[in-house]
Amino acid sequence: MLENVIATHPRLVRLKGRQLPAAWLLAVVLAFTAFGLWHVLRPHVSNLGSAQLMSEHGVYSAWNSGQVIVLIRHAERCDRSNHACLGDPAGITVEGNQAASAVGEGIRHLGLADADILSSPEVRTQQTASAVFGKAIETQDWLARCDSTFANAALAHKREGHNLVLITHSGCIDHLERQLRVAGGERVAGYASALFVSKDSNGKAHLLGQLNANQWQTLNSSTGM
Repeated sequence: MLENVIATHPRLVRLKGRQLPAAWLLAVVLAFTAFGLWHVLRPHVSNLGSAQLMSEHGVYSAWNSGQVIVLIRHAERCDRSNHACLGDPAGITVEGNQAASAVGEGIRHLGLADADILSSPEVRTQQTASAVFGKAIETQDWLARCDSTFANAALAHKREGHNLVLITHSGCIDHLERQLRVAGGERVAGYASALFVSKDSNGKAHLLGQLNANQWQTLNSSTGM
């Protein structure tokens, strides 16, 4: 069986030609197998860009049960864009404000009656929150501290039976994904994107997937929102 694996793998064929010891070859095979299993089993950030995908990945059912944490990155920041500022140079752009409004249209249709909503105190997150929800949102400093404490803080603020919506930063979202063992190449949060995570009754977090800013409009249209 070992010989068959070696014969069908191009890298191992090259190694075999060097008359390497059987034990070393076995170690190489096991290493490749372990890597393959890790790649398959590691958490992946699923695309939630349609009503069907939202349903398949359990977003709707988890939301209806009050088990979801949504982390929304602020919209396009003015100081890193050539687009017109909404106002304060430390805030977001006019285009970013429009994108955030589309996010708001979608998330309101999910239902916010039993949701807790919090924002980072930075200008760009406050402006994003206002565009998403049509009003000023309570701010808390921990939502701007994008360090190793962020993931536990987010989980601690999630109340049983209440969804939690957080307007925050890409660095904070990255730390939560790190705790969920998401690979670096998948930890990408675009402007106004939303990461959906569920928290079960045992306090364990589960990655549901992500919606990019431009997918909210598609989702709204496909569901008749």
